[in-house]
Amino acid sequence: MREHAIANEDIAEADLVTRRGTFRAVAFRDPVDRHEHMALVRGRTRGEENVLVRVHSECMTGDIFGATRCECGDQLGASLDAIVREGGGVLVYLRGHEGRGIGLVAKVRTHILQDEQGLDTVDSATALGLPVDIRDYGPAARVLDHLGVRSVRLLSNNPEKVEALQSFGIKVTSRVPVLVPASDDNIRYLTAKRDRLGHDLPQLDAFPRTSCGEASG
Repeated sequence: MREHAIANEDIAEADLVTRRGTFRAVAFRDPVDRHEHMALVRGRTRGEENVLVRVHSECMTGDIFGATRCECGDQLGASLDAIVREGGGVLVYLRGHEGRGIGLVAKVRTHILQDEQGLDTVDSATALGLPVDIRDYGPAARVLDHLGVRSVRLLSNNPEKVEALQSFGIKVTSRVPVLVPASDDNIRYLTAKRDRLGHDLPQLDAFPRTSCGEASG
């Protein structure tokens, strides 16, 4: 990880006053993917253990416009609230992750297949000849290293995200769920994440599991 350390000229920090209070905004250009990402930091991080961390993939439709098809916007808000309650933590916002890495145009095309053909979030991507998930969590690992974080409690429902960060040398001491209530708008998406992508979503226990061939959101 250190061989791709973020250069001083590719990072800038300033206070950011938000509705939830003041964070330290750490904007950085990753040396590998060359995207500009952002880390919002609350409290001390350097040399700290068990820092509460959310690594959040960009989702324009959910994060900005409040789309209810997914739970991304709700997870973003819930994670910031958790960091504020904790009195410290880091939210890393990764750009270039739209649609699990396929991009905004392709993501909207998958929505058409979901709406018109009943395909789920996995099959609608593969039907277009696209990968299901090509997100790179290296930028998150590099900024956490820059911030001096020694170990993290990861706000996530995705066990694979834990493994991905650990592969970049980040010590994950625990995974903290970020559970969003199911609704008529997001239930098909959430069940697909549970049944097809292995996310841990116990709030869906009342809903039957689908076979891989069924459309589930």
